[in-house]
Amino acid sequence: MRLVFKIIRWTVGLFFVSTIFAVVIYRYLPVYATPLMFIRTAQQITSGEMPKWHHQWVSLEDMSPSMPVAVMASEDQRFLLHHGFDFKAIEQAAKHNKTAKRKHGASTISQQTAKNVFLWPGRSWTRKGFEVYFTFLIELIWNKQRIMEVYLNSIEMGDGIYGVSSVADYHFRGKEANELTRSECALIAATLPNPRQFDSSAPSSYMRKRQAWIEKQMRFIPLFPKKGEEVNKKSVSGGVYSK
Repeated sequence: MRLVFKIIRWTVGLFFVSTIFAVVIYRYLPVYATPLMFIRTAQQITSGEMPKWHHQWVSLEDMSPSMPVAVMASEDQRFLLHHGFDFKAIEQAAKHNKTAKRKHGASTISQQTAKNVFLWPGRSWTRKGFEVYFTFLIELIWNKQRIMEVYLNSIEMGDGIYGVSSVADYHFRGKEANELTRSECALIAATLPNPRQFDSSAPSSYMRKRQAWIEKQMRFIPLFPKKGEEVNKKSVSGGVYSK
């Protein structure tokens, strides 16, 4: 029994040390690959497809300033205010899901970043528990700018397309990430519920409606603070509009 407890203790200790180390490292280094990228590649190979892996890291300063605003409008409007978990959104989603057929989620950008970078897709309680743990870590060790930078570089934005630089190149006529217009950023954000079903290079009428809704919401989202700038929560909650 002593040996068993010793092994458990060392395993738990190793888990905490290694995960904290990984989060600290990714605070400074680009994230060039994620578990989802490997999983998608394996799925493509096993289904007989040619593997597609389009990903290029770009800094937040080299993205269109409308891109963070668009994903906040679409995915997490209180991103600059919460500490990883939007309890107000969770409460609203729980009330909605009691009676509605179409379920709403309340996953924040921080949670999605934790899931994309450190975990695998799925809905099990085990994975959700790890997601909570990693969300807490990145909110503690990273700042909001770094979370947004990693999110916009690692999130799936099409079939084999990861990050804003690649989607700009492959879906918007070879554009650079900083050349995307406000409307194009809203269109990319409109795909995020299911980027392999909703194609920003060939948007459906539903996507166009969602794009228009996101553009309207962007009027009430503050311009995203640059690296080194403090998040002004008074301005955020007061409604400083982006342009």
